[in-house]
Amino acid sequence: MKKLNRSRGLTAIFLAIPMLVLVGCEDFLSKEPDSTRAVINDPKKVSQLLATAYPQAGYVVFGESMSDNVSDKSQGYDDKTNRGSFLFEEVEATVNDSDSPDLYWSECYRAISVANQALKIIAEADDPSLYSAQRGEALVARAYAHFMLVCLYSKFYDPQSASSDPGIPYVTEPETVVIKQYERRTVNYVYQMIEKDLLEGLPLISDGTYTVPKYHFNTVAANAFAARFYLVKKDYNKVLQYANAAFPGTTIANNLRPWNTSMENMSPAELYAIYSRASQGANLLIVETASLIGRYMPQYRYGMTYAKSQEIFESQSLAASSARWAYPLYYQGDNNYFVPKWYEYFVRESVNADIGYLYTMLPLFTAEELLFNRAEANVYLGNTAAALSDLNLFASKRLTGYNATIHNITATKIRNFYNTSNATTGLINAILDFKRVEFVQEGMRWFDILRYNIPVEHTTNTGQVITIPANDPRRVLQIPQTAALSGLEKNKR
Repeated sequence: MKKLNRSRGLTAIFLAIPMLVLVGCEDFLSKEPDSTRAVINDPKKVSQLLATAYPQAGYVVFGESMSDNVSDKSQGYDDKTNRGSFLFEEVEATVNDSDSPDLYWSECYRAISVANQALKIIAEADDPSLYSAQRGEALVARAYAHFMLVCLYSKFYDPQSASSDPGIPYVTEPETVVIKQYERRTVNYVYQMIEKDLLEGLPLISDGTYTVPKYHFNTVAANAFAARFYLVKKDYNKVLQYANAAFPGTTIANNLRPWNTSMENMSPAELYAIYSRASQGANLLIVETASLIGRYMPQYRYGMTYAKSQEIFESQSLAASSARWAYPLYYQGDNNYFVPKWYEYFVRESVNADIGYLYTMLPLFTAEELLFNRAEANVYLGNTAAALSDLNLFASKRLTGYNATIHNITATKIRNFYNTSNATTGLINAILDFKRVEFVQEGMRWFDILRYNIPVEHTTNTGQVITIPANDPRRVLQIPQTAALSGLEKNKR
């Protein structure tokens, strides 16, 4: 493993929910929940149940592989999800394959089933008012899982077509049958239901009910989710409302990752150890995911190459020609580039077993994303000074040897860098470019590609060019075959 010195160049539904035994999941999962529900009879136990009301699978591999952050290296680890996503084919991986779209779909609906079971227990309690905080978490968690599903498995939200675009099933009741028929109502309907759950649940959340708040929808994370939701809906005043509720005033500055100070000189092992920890102020909500990214992210055949790293990191020059991002870019083997983020840990199948499962802790919301969402909202509200202030705050935590006199980002610098006279266009380009480098190898770039209808072009090692324009149906993930066999209409690709 070698570190790259960039200043010198390269030197060396049935909704296809898995049949898992999880407390609180319904009959179609297993029979165990029916025998355990009776003992979930106080707020603390419901909170323990809700710890599993989050998708324990990731979008990182397929999100990153579909984005413009990757190239065909001609060699490397051959993963079905990585390959199929890069080629924009229907991924053949199933719920048994880590990091696959089918697993993510299943895990989202499993999480929804847990939230619904918790809500049922609360509704049937002798005094539901004692469960106010738990009800809030269940509603927000249910909203989040549906939000991620509709973003990925339906056409991305467009107010002009949302009332006719097929959505995903919005499930609000626990399953009581093995196979239940669902319908795909519109994207607009799904968003209305998400908003209803979010607005009802958010005020009820109480951090005092959590042992480790960052493993649950705490108040800051819930406000960050609301800011993301309204950014997609283009309700920019509400983006500011919830972003400022999460971090009033300038408090967000103390929660950004210190990449250009304490983190800049850390070894990969040290970065792996801290990146996804609850102790990191930047991490607002973290979930345990069954994932191989900790082992294979640098090695995937379709990944970040040296040329791609130069493209992704070039936005540093916006601050100054001599500016350098502080992210430590490493390469491993031939043309396998990465920023150390993902710590892999192994869980044995049983105490004496030699086999088990690989997991990675995934931050679902971060202070950095919230900062960018606030900046973007301010751009569209005409608050140019506020947007520039947030971009400069970000740069102050990310540029090596940051000097406000030299590295100050101005409207003039943005206009010249992007060769545009349109202030809005320039600011949005700067935000998207800064987000691209911040969240490299996290799958987040894909959501901006969807939001802004950015075309994607992938070229294989044989010279085949795969062009995915704004309205290409291949941008929408396919409904899993198991769900389609149960009557759910598949996406047209």
